[in-house]
Amino acid sequence: MTIDLEALYVDLHRHPELSFQETRTAGVVARHLAELGIEFEEGIGRTGIAAVVRNGEGPVVWLRADMDGLPVRELTGLEYASTARGTDPAGNDVPVMHACGHDLHVTALLGALERLASATDTWSGTVVAVFQPAEEHGAGARAMIADGVLDRFPRPDIVLGQHVTPLPAGTIGVRSGTQMAASDALTVTLLGRGGHGSRPHATIDPVVMAAATVMRLQTIVSREVDPRDVAVVTVGSIHAGLKHNIIPAEARLELSLRYPDDAARERVLAKVERVVRAEAAASGADEPPVIDVDHTLPPTINDVHATARLTLAFDRAFGEGTVVDPGMFTGSEDVSWFAREAGVPLVFWFWGGVDPAVYAAALAADRIASDIPTNHSPYFAPVLHPTIERGVDALVVAAREFLA
Repeated sequence: MTIDLEALYVDLHRHPELSFQETRTAGVVARHLAELGIEFEEGIGRTGIAAVVRNGEGPVVWLRADMDGLPVRELTGLEYASTARGTDPAGNDVPVMHACGHDLHVTALLGALERLASATDTWSGTVVAVFQPAEEHGAGARAMIADGVLDRFPRPDIVLGQHVTPLPAGTIGVRSGTQMAASDALTVTLLGRGGHGSRPHATIDPVVMAAATVMRLQTIVSREVDPRDVAVVTVGSIHAGLKHNIIPAEARLELSLRYPDDAARERVLAKVERVVRAEAAASGADEPPVIDVDHTLPPTINDVHATARLTLAFDRAFGEGTVVDPGMFTGSEDVSWFAREAGVPLVFWFWGGVDPAVYAAALAADRIASDIPTNHSPYFAPVLHPTIERGVDALVVAAREFLA
């Protein structure tokens, strides 16, 4: 059997699913694995799948792809654009889009598995393919680990993974050391005193408290972090009130924090807590704010020796100059939990999905930021070819490099 990878990608793109709801996606993966005759197990960490290709003695290499989409309304105008909708954790009906390329990740991993399984005379060892749910919630890897994926399947000697990104198609981006930032997602609940909109003096207005807090939080990075260091404090969501003439009793902020290491994390978290509590006190709040950590992701750190080895393998396979150092990404990933829990090296790289001519024109016009949609944008639309092929090839090259 040969998988029609373009048709597979288009199907997955049309039918995205939110985190821990990837039942249809998992079903598509399972169907292809069964047709390929590859051993697999479903329902790991709720909707995850692990597949195993055993081929004699040798190292165990784990390849990982994430499967979930995002609550984004697609605006790409593509013929195969998503019109799907889903229910978010709060019970809201939301549009859903593969705005981060996880559809390509799944497509590339299935393509790589087919290649590896059909050429077992060229390698020996064991390949474990992990199709992971809920990366966007930062919870899928831990859910699979809690469900015993490291114990029920051959334990890895190395964990490998990749992510499509706005680089020219054909390009590989990888660096030794910290490749992606650590992050925390916080929910801050500011507690005021509700009342009638015509009598603000009898209330403690959490909307004003929230506005002051948002503005003050922006000074943490601009005024309290060394300009030579990396940190991000983003307020991605703010909710308060239900009607124009009612001052609500509380407001809720959702924050995304990013940093390169644990020391920076401790510093930024302490500053955020100080600002939140101080603004509540300045507003005369009767009760202190509540700060909940929704999830924590460690930095994605590439093993120095394995990365150097893989960079040479990519150069040999794709040509000198194909691999670039993209710098540290302030986005975060949960793939490293697999390597951390197993105590083995990790290499996680990026591969380009932008038409090279389009990218070159935007670069020449100094319009990369405005003309090239990034991950999580409603306009994010990787060019199909050679993006699919390079994603498959990269996984195959990487797996063979670390297999016997």
